[in-house]
Amino acid sequence: MKNRDFKFTIEPWVTTNEELKYTTNIFKLLSRNMKLESERKEARFSIIEAPEWMNVIPLTPENKVVLVEQYRYGIEAPTLELPGGMVDPGETHDETAKRELLEETGFAGDEWHYLGSVSSNPAFLTNYTHLYVVKNCRKIQEQKLDGNERINVHLLPLDDFLEMVQEGTVHHSLVVAAVAKFLLWERTSAR
Repeated sequence: MKNRDFKFTIEPWVTTNEELKYTTNIFKLLSRNMKLESERKEARFSIIEAPEWMNVIPLTPENKVVLVEQYRYGIEAPTLELPGGMVDPGETHDETAKRELLEETGFAGDEWHYLGSVSSNPAFLTNYTHLYVVKNCRKIQEQKLDGNERINVHLLPLDDFLEMVQEGTVHHSLVVAAVAKFLLWERTSAR
């Protein structure tokens, strides 16, 4: 069965009212009143309106993955991740992917493949994260980090990286999703 043949059968909730509660430099917090028509049930949900995001799997000619190590304030711990970030207003997904890779790592590549997108967390986030793989990555400049960014760059053999994902050293959910999309892409592009 192809995914376009799948028919969702659950009744959708209908938005009856939406109120902006708080705005930050990255997202907006919304209060959304919704109704389930068949049950005449109404409820209020907290929703975060967030911009589109991007993650890139950068591979060198030696099949090493270019990774970024950074401190994450939410979990108050360092993480090992793929380069990525927020799509700026007026920027395409492709432009963001190339910019974020270059800014965070100093690397650029020449063979780009779009892997698709994933909903970042559909329980309360409105955005999607777009995923790319880029081959033949080489360092062409020094990092150009934002004011609060502190990023260490690591190059790991692809198999070592995949093992770190499997064992949980790499645990960022959007990175794990990118790896799943990448492995599926590899499987179908090898045919």
